[in-house]
Amino acid sequence: MTSTALSTVILAAGKGTRMKSRLPKVLHEIAGRPMLGHVLANTRFEGSARTVLVVGPDMDQVADYAHSQRDDLAVVVQKSQLGTGDAARTALPELRDGEGVVLVVFGDTPLVRAGTLADMVETCRMSGSIVILGFEAADPTGYGRILLDNGKVRRIVEHKDANEEERRTRLCFGGPMAVPAAHFGKLLEGLSNDNAQGEYYLTDVVSLGRDAGIDCVCVICPEADIQGVNSRADLAAAEASLQQRMRREAMAEGVTFLDPDTVYLSFDTKFGRDVTVGQNVVFGPGCDIEDAVTIKAFSHLEGAKIAEGAEIGPFARIRPGSEIGRKARIGNFVETKKAKVEEGAKINHLSYIGDARVGPRANIGAGTITCNYDGYRKFFTDIGAGAFVGSNSSLVAPVKIGDGAYLGSGSVVTKDVSADALAVARGRQIEKAGWAAAFRAKNESIKKTSSGD
Repeated sequence: MTSTALSTVILAAGKGTRMKSRLPKVLHEIAGRPMLGHVLANTRFEGSARTVLVVGPDMDQVADYAHSQRDDLAVVVQKSQLGTGDAARTALPELRDGEGVVLVVFGDTPLVRAGTLADMVETCRMSGSIVILGFEAADPTGYGRILLDNGKVRRIVEHKDANEEERRTRLCFGGPMAVPAAHFGKLLEGLSNDNAQGEYYLTDVVSLGRDAGIDCVCVICPEADIQGVNSRADLAAAEASLQQRMRREAMAEGVTFLDPDTVYLSFDTKFGRDVTVGQNVVFGPGCDIEDAVTIKAFSHLEGAKIAEGAEIGPFARIRPGSEIGRKARIGNFVETKKAKVEEGAKINHLSYIGDARVGPRANIGAGTITCNYDGYRKFFTDIGAGAFVGSNSSLVAPVKIGDGAYLGSGSVVTKDVSADALAVARGRQIEKAGWAAAFRAKNESIKKTSSGD
């Protein structure tokens, strides 16, 4: 496609009242990203001329999010909100007349694949036809029906305007449409609101195009790809569909999920090969998992890079900014945050390591924490290569533990420790012989004296 070959219109003006939310519908998340974010990503075509986002009044939050994701788009407001055709007409002043193809998509159908949209655009460009996206619906109730004539689309009829015979048709309209730009504006201007809803339907572009001698063809996609979201139940269904898709793709690339249905991925989760993921593992946004990593059950990772051969969990929490090195070990009930755990280091259980570096082959004993926050600022802890930190130690940052140093269990370390030194920072143990027996005898006599009250 040339630099002026494609303009994209994203319709996102719907109020989403059935979501029962103060958050605009298209900003509700699926796989860790707002629905609109998926649509913006799937319409980022090389050489696009223009992208126009159509929003409703008082939807500044949607516009702000869109601008944060794409710097190549214009935002227009559909003030009247008289249907999808009216929304598309709102975008016309931002489009360049007569150049290439106009692709219209919806902000609440996040599962339509980029490749499908690209096929629609290319078909439109090569044939000069209007191209619509259709699917075979298991239950077509509520969908616009695609009516064919000798293999070409004759028209699309909305469910409320369809007769009984037309409603038996299972080929339904999915929403996206690619139209030759030379005809787009004129077809929109010809729309009428003479229908059951009193609205201007974008779907009427098909019949208007046919009357003007412009053919319309249908590209078919799986029903799961075209799911729209109008309610919380729809949102959950779309999440489930996208999770299944991403799991299948990961397994096809060499990832083992011990119980796939219990693993949740984010839109940008990256896996190497021979990764094994246990049950009930959650990946938040920003995770990069290299080859031969094992992530055990009930672990939660977000914003983390896990290097080759590392082992995580079970019940580990790896928070943003964590970098886990090659063959490092993060065990059960360990939490890391903004921590660099280097090659071969071990944090096997019950520890918090935040704002820290753990050097190669260092060993962190159970119950160890880095005390990185004083209520106002964060401070850094540096633990050297081969250091051994005894169980139940508290490292009060800023502090540096030298290479090969040993810390005695139960230490509260507030000063730097030299390389290869032993540091013990705890109260001195005192023993008083016979004290416990005397204490019990004294309290037994008090108990007997007071028992008659």
